[in-house]
Amino acid sequence: MRNAQPDQINDLINYLNGKKYVLNKQPFEVNIVGIRSDSTTPNKFDDKLIIFYFDGSTWQGYEYKITTDPGTYYLKKPLNVDGTAILKTGQYQYKIGLHKGQYKALIQRGKVTVLRDYDRNAILDFNNGKEATGFFGINIHRATSSGESTNVEKWSAGCQVFANSDDFKHFLNLVQDSVDKYGENSLYYTLIDQRAINRSTKRNITFFLLLLFGINYFTKFIK
Repeated sequence: MRNAQPDQINDLINYLNGKKYVLNKQPFEVNIVGIRSDSTTPNKFDDKLIIFYFDGSTWQGYEYKITTDPGTYYLKKPLNVDGTAILKTGQYQYKIGLHKGQYKALIQRGKVTVLRDYDRNAILDFNNGKEATGFFGINIHRATSSGESTNVEKWSAGCQVFANSDDFKHFLNLVQDSVDKYGENSLYYTLIDQRAINRSTKRNITFFLLLLFGINYFTKFIK
């Protein structure tokens, strides 16, 4: 776990606003964003989850190591005949509940859309899977109950999974505080692709440069 950087939070705010997604702005009302890395190599906790909130004066947040993708075990041996679930990017409704009836986690409050990876190999396929929307038990939970897991393996069949158990406790405490203040109707999980953030940042830089160039050109023209 580490503190989220201000520019990182600003990029997420711009992305959420650009997509017209829900952005919680009340003090300590959390926003939860998963960021899928560029890698298509499975079985590693190489993605990020960022929780951030407005504290009344500034935006604050934390970054955790997670996986947004299933492990190789379930890629090769899917629980569903159509293939293993890979959560599609988007914003989804969640609530506090029990993961497999065992411990507190975040569970679906609304439907999610997944891509079914039907190849039954150890390669993540984000483009060719069959889409399905519904309640599939795509939870946000931890891997091991103590310490940190290195490989995903059986910890995810499509769930969003924390590598470190202490990180998950820290995250869940922030979520619980938010729910206690504002209820579960404000609880959303947004999954985005790292490449989408890169594209959004490049567009903003390009717009700024064009605006700056235009102002300089106009200033020279009127002199």
